[in-house]
Amino acid sequence: MKRKKTKIVLTGYRACGKTSVGEKLAERLAFSFIDTDREIEKRQGRSISRIVAEQGWDFFRAAERDFLASLLPAEKLVIAPGGGAILHQDIWRELMATSLVVWLKADVRTISRRLTGDILSPDQRPSLTGEDVLQEVKTVLAAREPLYRAGSHVAVDAEKPIGQVVDEIEALWMAAV
Repeated sequence: MKRKKTKIVLTGYRACGKTSVGEKLAERLAFSFIDTDREIEKRQGRSISRIVAEQGWDFFRAAERDFLASLLPAEKLVIAPGGGAILHQDIWRELMATSLVVWLKADVRTISRRLTGDILSPDQRPSLTGEDVLQEVKTVLAAREPLYRAGSHVAVDAEKPIGQVVDEIEALWMAAV
């Protein structure tokens, strides 16, 4: 028996629009919205860059995993997790069972352009590999793309205008409930 979908999770690489789309989608559906990176920063009292610099990626990933686990029973929620949240496969299976998971998909050049054009990126998105932005996106996206594909119910082109992306996801949600 299929479990009822009670929330929407937007997955995808950094700068694919998870927060921008999620805020608008939540407003339209009268759902609450959670950006997991912002919430972790609030709970830790420091930026992700500081968390990673002071305690490392493993500490951040553990905090991310615990926070995602706390959201499993939630309803009427749009969640925008960080791009690496897909690595928490044990939690991700549960999210897939209770959520409509939408992969916001963009190509390497679009993602790189968005990252370099965002003045907040250095604090919000510390380097994952130490490579330049374009090479890092190529490397990490190649590793994560199979996870995004397998860990999503549907992929949506995140290179379209935000309003179109929101419309598409709203239609998918209405068809799923």
